[in-house]
Amino acid sequence: MGLWNFVKTAGKKLTGKAEAADAPDKDALLAEIEALGLEASGMDVSVEGDKVRVKGKAVSQDVKEKVILAVGNIEGVATVEDDVEGADPVFHTVQKGDTLSAIAQKTLGKASRYPEIFEANKPMLTHPDKIYPGQVLRIPQDTQA
Repeated sequence: MGLWNFVKTAGKKLTGKAEAADAPDKDALLAEIEALGLEASGMDVSVEGDKVRVKGKAVSQDVKEKVILAVGNIEGVATVEDDVEGADPVFHTVQKGDTLSAIAQKTLGKASRYPEIFEANKPMLTHPDKIYPGQVLRIPQDTQA
């Protein structure tokens, strides 16, 4: 189990609420997971203030990590409590000036491995150059150097 921090004021806006501090409700988060094409059967999502709790059993480790990111990278969400079976994921929070190449160099040892990070974060990422400060990305752990 882990508790993952996100930048509450960064991320995709799902609601029409005026305040960025307002976290989206469970139905909005589930709709986002479905819109991304993620198979979240076996996983339960609940919202308590600006904290989202994900529990249960994911169909795979990749799906577990992608669901955590899908709900965490939403405006108004500050933390995601991970109570899903499986290993703890490795995440990286994008800093101002970061590129996928720089993140790959720092986390995977080679800048040329940036496509692995891009692929690991699909469908949330649609282009390797479209990342923003505060966004949290998966760092793949099952790839070859």
